[in-house]
This record gives sequence, C-alpha cells and structure tokens, in this order.
Amino acid sequence: MRRVSLIAAGIFAADQASKWFVVQHLNLANLGSIDVFPPFLNLRMAWNTGINFGLFGADSVAVRYALIALALGICAGVLVWLHRTPPTPLGAVSAGLLLGGAVGNVADRILYGAVADFLNMSCCGITNPFSFNIADICIFAGALGLAFFAEPPKLPKT
Repeated sequence: MRRVSLIAAGIFAADQASKWFVVQHLNLANLGSIDVFPPFLNLRMAWNTGINFGLFGADSVAVRYALIALALGICAGVLVWLHRTPPTPLGAVSAGLLLGGAVGNVADRILYGAVADFLNMSCCGITNPFSFNIADICIFAGALGLAFFAEPPKLPKT
C-alpha cells in the first residue's frame, strides 16, 4: 500500500501543480487558448462540470457534489479491493495512478466548481474538440492497468 500511496500523492501533486501553472500563471482561464506545438499540442481551457468529455455536465451544485461523492466512492472501493487482494507491482502503480488522478479532479471540483481541462491534441487533419488534463490521463491509464494487471477482488467468505 505504500507504493500505491506514494504514486497517488505524486500524481495528485503533479496534476494540481500543472493546473495551477496553466490556470493561474499562464492565465489560460482568461486567454482561452495557447498554441504550443500546433496542431499536435495546444492548451485550450475547458471547465468540465461533467464526467469524461463533459458528459452529464450541468452547472449544478447537486451534480458537482454527486460527482465528488461518486469519485470518492470509487476510490474507497479500489482501496477495499487492494486491502482484500494485495496488488502486484504493476497493479499498485495502476491503483496509484487512478487514485491520484481521481483525487486531483475531486480537488478541482471543490476549488473551482469544475475540473480544469487544458491539454488538447490533434493530428493528421483531425481536429480534437476536447481538452483533458494529467489526472484524466492517469485515471484512464490506472483503470486500464487495473483491468490487465490486478487480481480480481477476493470476496469475503460467508
């Protein structure tokens, strides 16, 4: 569990630092966009009030707190799973990625009222309209890693 905690803390710190840098220091919240290496990498500010790609987004306090509760509930479920079935090294890395990213997005919802998404990548004549952040990448990679590298949870014996 120590490896999981250290990775989760590192991901959370990197995610929050990147969001602070982009939103506050680069002032992307007011500028809206900065071309870094077009079209491959751009910074495009998007405040995501929903889940992935803004699905189920609503500018509602109830939805915001429901999404916070859902994310924390998933984190609790992963922690229970890890407690019952100690992870492999790759499973621990995957769990740390997922937990750190999820808590990073929860912090955004508490601090900003929405998740700060800012990375935008396009390629080969296809323009991507969506933005994402480091936490999103880690959540995706962590969930994929848990699917492939973790043992299924052991159910309590009855």
